[in-house]
Parts: sequence; C-alpha cells; structure tokens
Amino acid sequence: MAPTSGNGRKVTVSARLTASLTVIICLFLGKLLLAALSPQATAQQPPAVPATSASAPTSQNPPEITSHETTATFKVNVRLVQLRVVVRDLHGKAIGTLHKEDFRLFDDGKPQVITKFDLEKTGLREATGQEASRSATETGVTSTPLPALPERYIAYVFDDVHLEFGDLAHVRDAAETNLATLQPTDRAGIFTISGQNNFDFTDDRNKLREALRRITLHPITDRGMNPCPKMTYYLADQIVNKKIQQALAAVTADALACAFNNDRRFWTAAQATAQAAAAQGLATGDQETRLALTSLKDVVRRVSATPGQHSIVLVSPGFLTLEQHFDVDEIIERALRANIAISAIDARGVYVVMPFGDASQGISALSPLEAQYQSESASVDANVMAELADGTGGSFFQRSNDFEEGFRIVASMPEYYYVLAFSPQNLKLNGSFHHLKVALNPAEKFSVQARQGYFAPKQAPDRDQEAKQEIQDALYSQEEMHDLPVDLHTQFFKPSETEAKLTVLAHIDVRPLHFRKADGRNNSNLTIVSAVFDNNGSFVMGTEKTLELHLKDDTLAKKLGSGLDVRSSFDVKPGNYLVRLVVRDEEGQIAADNGAVRIP
Repeated sequence: MAPTSGNGRKVTVSARLTASLTVIICLFLGKLLLAALSPQATAQQPPAVPATSASAPTSQNPPEITSHETTATFKVNVRLVQLRVVVRDLHGKAIGTLHKEDFRLFDDGKPQVITKFDLEKTGLREATGQEASRSATETGVTSTPLPALPERYIAYVFDDVHLEFGDLAHVRDAAETNLATLQPTDRAGIFTISGQNNFDFTDDRNKLREALRRITLHPITDRGMNPCPKMTYYLADQIVNKKIQQALAAVTADALACAFNNDRRFWTAAQATAQAAAAQGLATGDQETRLALTSLKDVVRRVSATPGQHSIVLVSPGFLTLEQHFDVDEIIERALRANIAISAIDARGVYVVMPFGDASQGISALSPLEAQYQSESASVDANVMAELADGTGGSFFQRSNDFEEGFRIVASMPEYYYVLAFSPQNLKLNGSFHHLKVALNPAEKFSVQARQGYFAPKQAPDRDQEAKQEIQDALYSQEEMHDLPVDLHTQFFKPSETEAKLTVLAHIDVRPLHFRKADGRNNSNLTIVSAVFDNNGSFVMGTEKTLELHLKDDTLAKKLGSGLDVRSSFDVKPGNYLVRLVVRDEEGQIAADNGAVRIP
C-alpha cells in the first residue's frame, strides 16, 4: 500500500535508479518521469546554494530529468531599494487604510516609480501543515494536534559597553517585567554588545530572567570617578577631526582646573593634556562604536535565522557613529531583507546636563562652553537609535523614565506597515549616499516613519550569490509564497521510541512552469530546499536539491499531468518541529510553505 499524506492524498513511492541510464531511458522512461528523485543526504548546517552552473546534457538522447547538487545561473531582478513605512495618526496609532497612489517617493529629490507596494498587518498566525505517521509494520494516518510552534522572536540587546550602572539596573528590572507579558508562541533571547552573558532564544522564562540578572557593565576602558579632563567621543571628534579650536579651549580650561589648579602659567601643558585626552577619547570611541555595530550585525544575523516575526530591542544610552554610516545602512538593509524591526530604548531616561558637573564623577563646575558640548554630545548619541528604528519600522522610546511602558511599546510591532520598493535608474556603483523622502498625497496630518536614505553599492552584485540569498531569506521566514504551484506534505514513522524518520514531500505541478524551448525540449531548472526547525525555532537540518528538466512535449502534456514528487528525509528525535519548504525557478519565482509536525 502506498503511504498516505496527512490530507489523505496518495504519494508516489520513489523508484531507485538500479540500472544503467541507457536501460532506464529505453525501458522505464514513464516510471522515471513519475518517480520522486533520489534521496538527499541530510546536513547539519543550513543548506547552501552552490555558485556553479550546471552544464547542459550533451548526449544524443539526454535524460528528461536529472538531479544533482549544483545550481544553474539564475536570472536576478534589477536591484530594488526597499522601505518599510509606518504611518501614524495624531494619537500615534498606525494607519492601514492607505493605498499605493497615496504615497510619493523621492531619491535625492527626484520622484521615483513605486514598483512594489504591500500593506502588512502584524499579528500571530495559526500554525499550518499536515501530519501523518506510519509505523514500521503498517501504513495509516494518525492525526494529532499540531504543536504551538514559535511565531515571534524578540532579541533584547543590552549595550553593556556604554551603559552606566544606575541606568542598567533600571532597564534590567523593566525588561524582567516585560518578559512576563510574552505569549506562549513568543521566543526571547538576551544579547549584549560585549558578547558576554548572551542567552539564545527560548520559551523558558526563568532562564531568561537569570540571564538578565547576569548582565553587568563591560566598558572598554575604565572611565573613572572623576576623569581629568572630561572627554566624550563627540568632543574628541570636534578637537581631533574637525579641528575646532573652541572645543580645544574648553577642554584645556578643564584640564587647567583639574590638573594645574587653574594656574595659567601651565596653559600650554594643560593644552597638551587636553589633546592627549582627545586622541585617547577618539580611539576609544571608535573601538566602542565598531564593537556595537558588529554586535548588532551578529544579532540581526542570528534573528534572521529563525522562522517567524522578528523584533530587536536595543537598550542603550546611545553612541556616536562618525565614519560608520555605511555600517548602519548595512544593518538596516539586512534587517529589512529578513523582515526584522529594530526598536530602541534610551536608557538615560530623562537626562539633563548638570551645570555643576556630574555628581557620580565629582562636583566640578562646567563652563558654559563645556556644558554646550556635553549637551550636543548627549543629543547626537541618540541619533543612531532613531535611525535604526525609522529605517526598519521599529519604535524609539526616549526622554521618559517609565521603562516598563517603554518595553511595552518597543517589544510590540505596529499593527500596520507598508512595504515600498523602487528600482533606482542609472545607479552609479560608487558607494554614495542617496537621501530618501516619503510623502503622502494629499498631505494628511499623519506622521511618516521610514528610512532616511541608502548607500549605492560599490560593485555589481554577484547573481549566483543574490539567488542564494533570496532562497535563504525565504527559508528563514514564515511567509507563504505561491509564485509556483507547489504543495508540502509531511510523514513520519518511528522505528523506536527514541528515533524517527521525518519525510518532507514537495509536490510540484510542472505544467505552469516557464520553460525555455531548445533542441525540441522544454527546459527549466528548479532549486528545492527543505529545512527542519526545533521547538525554539533553531535550525536542525536541511537538504537542497537542484532539479534540471529537459522534457519532451509529449512527456509534459501527457505523462506529467499529476506533477512531480520530490522527497527529503531526516533522522530526528521525537518532538515538535516546524518544516519549511522553498522552491525557486531560474526566473526568480519562489514558492514557500510551512508544515508543523508533532512526533510523540
């Protein structure tokens, strides 16, 4: 008896290629066309898409279907610049009633044609998929309730490099309160800028609380209780890079007071002290900013490898990005590609520059000029958090000490957001920055939140690499895509109490595919990727298969009417799993589907 999928459809059993190719073509062509392809070996890493192209058959009567581990060169769409736009009314509520014609988009002041427009409504979906089981001695269908697999991933990122001790204590307590509000289908992870005390995604709230309590400060240098002279990254930039003599004079006056008892005979020595402090402050600030941006890239990469809705909450007093704007834009690009919203909480709360200095660093009166520079420094430190939030559709909570309310706001996605994209015309590969502006037409009393710009690439994109990236982006999403006619079915059987064999079946209707006519054959290439994720959304294993079709007209019209079945098998343990299937053709069309499986 043929095994049956969870929805009752019969699945054709794969035939092994047990004879030579010539015998198969001559005697068993019909069976070959309807058979599933040879089994794929499982891998312990996410399936990779090789960059080499498959060569065309050269024999007089080539096989109509071949399968191997290489990929044909894909056609890649023109580069799209994507924006996630949140529109809010006067009360801060996200608006979801606008249409494509309501938006105007400008690139460096020039109007652009919006080539892609989608309205997205956030919210948790019900798990989808089919489950079937087959014992080692009999075949049948056994239905069990589908598992409540994770659907939303929240990464709490604490800037333990820039935070002050008192601020860390307040935001850590508020984050612990926020953990209690998470839903059963939420998974949370605790991450730090220093990389110490990270805790990966889990639904275990107690372990998350323990991870929060282990977070401590890890500044790159000892800031001391009363530095002499006082120096910030912003002030160091003003002195070293911008050569602002007024800034140097302000720090020199501070050095004269704290190191030379305001004896103006030592002004030259005080100035040398100020310059040395500025050089050290610039080097330390550069190092801290590079570490912060590198850590954020790592978190984006980790979050993007989970299948579902994604949020990152950055908890920081902010930091300056002088020459790292390209890195910030790269983080935004990666987050948009992986459908990640980055939100931020300014851990300083309500802050003011004290005219008589910071009590935590000793009381010393600030000159009006010093107070001005400290105020400017405090203001620009928040810019990077606002930029990340605006660019990815997140929220930025600042100038408030109600951190519990802050976490409530930033840990939730806006109810609606719009995805706009356009193709830049005559884009020069020079790495230059392009300013973007999104406006409403007609102008309403709504606020518009969107990225402020993007960087042009410095070189032409690699087509094979872009095709690989498209597949990986689709794989680590939960979005269902139906560009191609593909159905997902799952089966499992248990040879023992501790082992199980999970089979993922991709049923492909080949008739609507786009074929290239050559040498009397209908030619097309498909890449089929199947992956299994565990209960916390971590990748378990996956397979990738390249399918080359060189079909005769008669075969396509008559013998493949029921489609093709492609199987992938995985050795797993009993448990709850999410199955993800992605199929891409050489035209760039993608099908993606989800399956949920509980193996008791």
